Amino acid sequence: MPFPTIGHRDALLIIDVQNDFLPGGALAVEDGARIIPMINRLQSLPFGRVVATQDWHPRDHVSFTTTAEKDDGGDRWPPHCIAATWGAAFADTLEQAHIGLIVRKGMSPGIDSYSAFRDNDGGNETGLSQWLSACGVGRVFICGIALEYCVRASAHDAWRDGFETFVLDAACAAINDDRRGIHHDLRAAGITIMDARTLLKD
Repeated sequence: MPFPTIGHRDALLIIDVQNDFLPGGALAVEDGARIIPMINRLQSLPFGRVVATQDWHPRDHVSFTTTAEKDDGGDRWPPHCIAATWGAAFADTLEQAHIGLIVRKGMSPGIDSYSAFRDNDGGNETGLSQWLSACGVGRVFICGIALEYCVRASAHDAWRDGFETFVLDAACAAINDDRRGIHHDLRAAGITIMDARTLLKD
């Protein structure tokens, strides 16, 4: 398919480029820092809207290995992105001048929220879908950390909510170097995998 021309009906969604997901953080993704210059360049394209998300967890969040286990069936992670701490802050190297909306997620102690759109149980919507629709957005381009979790969940929800959805693969950090499985999952759902570098060509 031909690569799309970016315009005012397009939104760039930057997922969780936070200190705790970068080298030196509590839940670091090895190549997390590598994608930031590309994300900064993507923000210079004429997107109608640029949105960034943050995990923003309470100290007793259900996903933490330090929290008494509850029967929610979710994943367990080291404590990370605790609200208003250094770990939850955006990376210093992430340019923020173009970001028009920040969506904070995972704020409820009892349920995790991978997606930028709603909690993992399908409830407690963030309002992002309604906001994008009100802004006239029809296509969502997603980048950030981590491909297998929050990027994937956000892409699935964007598609379900009626947006044409693209994952900018080279601008996503992944935990697993072998991306074939996640690519198959996304494509099977109707989501397009794109090389972000193609958008950035002159």
